[in-house]
Amino acid sequence: MPLTLGNISVFMGPDAVGAPDNLEAPIIDFIDGAKKELAIAVQEIDHRPIAEAIVRAKQRGVRVKLVLENDYLRETSALDDPNVPGGKHEINRQLLAMILRTSIDAKADFNPKIFHQKFVIRDRAAVLTGSTNFTTTGVTKNLNHVVIIKDKAVAKEFNVEFDEIRKGFFGKHNFKRPQTPKEVPVSGIRVKSLFAPDHGPEMEITKSMNKAKKRIDFAIFTFSQSSGIDDAMIAAHKLGRKVRGCLDRRQANQKWAATRPLKNAGAELHIMKPGTGARKIHHKLMTIDDALTIVGSFNYTGPANLTNDENIVVLGNLSVTDPEKSKPQKKLAAYARKEIDRIIEVHCKKLT
Repeated sequence: MPLTLGNISVFMGPDAVGAPDNLEAPIIDFIDGAKKELAIAVQEIDHRPIAEAIVRAKQRGVRVKLVLENDYLRETSALDDPNVPGGKHEINRQLLAMILRTSIDAKADFNPKIFHQKFVIRDRAAVLTGSTNFTTTGVTKNLNHVVIIKDKAVAKEFNVEFDEIRKGFFGKHNFKRPQTPKEVPVSGIRVKSLFAPDHGPEMEITKSMNKAKKRIDFAIFTFSQSSGIDDAMIAAHKLGRKVRGCLDRRQANQKWAATRPLKNAGAELHIMKPGTGARKIHHKLMTIDDALTIVGSFNYTGPANLTNDENIVVLGNLSVTDPEKSKPQKKLAAYARKEIDRIIEVHCKKLT
């Protein structure tokens, strides 16, 4: 069952491969709940039920705006006969055609790097985000999370980002807003939304890790040495903090990955093993001292921080020491770490 704390809901999935929560249902339910407006910024859509939910919204009178990554709409090499349907991304084009035939305002990004956002703003009052792509593998095979925050102030921050995207302010051309992200209290939990490259999410993550007193736990898809996050983890380990994480095997075995430097420094790393039913560890998930949780689309890489379009949401505040006030954020962090623990136990082997 997902964790709901007032106006914040967290889903760890997909249940099809043993995780606690379904990921398809909350995305579709969120879209189906729109009454006036939907602003959708996602890397790609190849999952028909989600595309059909977007179409249904338009058909019942909801204003729908959509931005997608162009790379998942075109072929890298021209097809021999472009009049014949086919190619790697044909399903993406078919679903986009269905969306366009419904007169939805849909655009492809202009970012030469990766448009890596995964968020939906509903009626300017709620946001859905996380690591989950709106793809069949994203909601049924890859280990992912979805977070829903029902709050107008949080939605406003995401809407500012969406408006910038729609105006063509992508990647390194997106330094438009004030560099200080806003903090919003939602159901007793501090919510801090940051967007790359405007806010430099890498700095926020390293600052949070520097405040760790006991432990840092994470599940991440791509973790490269171009990020400064590995250096902050190594520093935390040297100070006696437990650093423990699970990584996708394909990405973790690359030469540029931060895997070996972290392992050589003493971090406890677990690599996804084959044959468990899951396709990828696709999370971008971290908990610190079982009290603060970081979610979103942001992989731990230099390009994610400087050239891609990304987001993170920091849930909690390590400065909160009052036991009663810290209960909500600790419940949330416990739910996230429980899934990290499960992934390590079920889907991974320890790197030795």
